[in-house]
Amino acid sequence: MQPPVLPIAKDEYNDNLLDRLFIWLFSHKMSRALGSKTTIVGYAGFVDLSKQIMHGRNPQQQQVIVAKVLQSLIPVPVLWAIRTFFAPTRLVCVLNAWFAARMFEWLVGSCEVAEAEIDLPDGTVRVQPSAVQIKKCRYLADSGCVGMCVNMCKVPTQDFFTEKFGIPLTMTPNFEDLSCQMIFGKMPLAPELDKDYTQPCLSLQCPTAAISTAPCPQL
Repeated sequence: MQPPVLPIAKDEYNDNLLDRLFIWLFSHKMSRALGSKTTIVGYAGFVDLSKQIMHGRNPQQQQVIVAKVLQSLIPVPVLWAIRTFFAPTRLVCVLNAWFAARMFEWLVGSCEVAEAEIDLPDGTVRVQPSAVQIKKCRYLADSGCVGMCVNMCKVPTQDFFTEKFGIPLTMTPNFEDLSCQMIFGKMPLAPELDKDYTQPCLSLQCPTAAISTAPCPQL
């Protein structure tokens, strides 16, 4: 008889002053976009606001709210300038990976820059250090929800960088070990080709999981 499979334990985080500032800023922007607040403080409050966004809204409506939050963080002229004057060259993609690995640890946990294969327009493949390997995503572990991962992190972030910055980004979460890879310079898959849109609930992580092989009902 095999031992039972246990849920992946959450890590303990000691958020520093800068981390807490980012958590407050994102939570504040989410609260304004949502039109409601949370009484929970810190990162748990950030996750609670995410759950409020999800409640009573379909995936597209959730994604719209998160898109508004992301766009509110950067002035429109800055987005236009980056999209207009900075092509997604190897250097630009590598710098984005370096920046993301250092600035978003408060959101996703420990991560590091890694190499990735990028398909070029001429049909060749280039290997470059423009990926961010997230060891165990803090947001996915704390929420325990596939729908929140896809609708409020993966899709809005991919769209934000690909469309607003003009820098292609693909995010590939691993729903078995809760790791994730962000690849700057790689175009995201269309929804009908992306298996993440048919991912079942994390039955050992989500308290309201539907125990089946059907896609998460929040997708």
